[in-house]
Amino acid sequence: MEILLIIIIVLPVLFLWYMWKVAQENHMIKHKLSFPSFPVSFGEINIFFISDIHRRLISEKIIDQVKGKADLVIIGGDLTEKGVPYTRTEENLRRLNEIAPIYFIWGNNDYEKNRTKLMEIFHKNFVTVLENDYRVLQSDKGEKLYIIGIGEIKYQDICLKSVLEPVDKESFKIVICHNPEIWNDVKKEHRISLLLSGHTHGGQIRLFGLGLYPKGKLYQGQETTLLISNGYGTTQLPLRLGARPETHLIKITGNKENEDHP
Repeated sequence: MEILLIIIIVLPVLFLWYMWKVAQENHMIKHKLSFPSFPVSFGEINIFFISDIHRRLISEKIIDQVKGKADLVIIGGDLTEKGVPYTRTEENLRRLNEIAPIYFIWGNNDYEKNRTKLMEIFHKNFVTVLENDYRVLQSDKGEKLYIIGIGEIKYQDICLKSVLEPVDKESFKIVICHNPEIWNDVKKEHRISLLLSGHTHGGQIRLFGLGLYPKGKLYQGQETTLLISNGYGTTQLPLRLGARPETHLIKITGNKENEDHP
């Protein structure tokens, strides 16, 4: 009876500890993506994509892995949330700045913080905030690549067509939106090559392979490639099961083969 009682008490504790340990892991998935429309004069572009950081402090291990390998950093929303000290957010940005210039889009949990204070922190740390806005990267040959950030669709009535209106239709476009439901608004005529999202945490806790959301994945559409990340942090509970935390190093070229490497 005593042994049974110990098992009943100890096993759940061990299980919770295991889920907590999984949530603290650091994984970087490498993607090699090619697009016929990618401007040749760029050669290649390398993006470090991280979303849903929430309460975590980004590990120096991840920073060291990607240093010197990325041309820009994209934060796909939920950099922070209610209760997270601003000092931790600043430290995360300081670490990401060691990699490359940072581009940020808003996630639903970022709205739980004081927007003015966050904007001050972004300005101080040279972060480019994209909210239904874009930036243009231009090669030596004058070819253009657009980085387009879409606002949080949970709180904004966004017309994707309107956001894309001023963008050169023939140029290569990377669109970032925290919520992958924006996929439902993507049309062939938008000519979006790559769409980056997070938000779902891959379900975060999956039992018997089932979760509230599908696991993060790279989806190859006819016109648009969609990457939904499991994200780096957690929400509500600091636990994960069956949906490991992940960050992404994305190499984009005009070559023919697409590859993923854990």
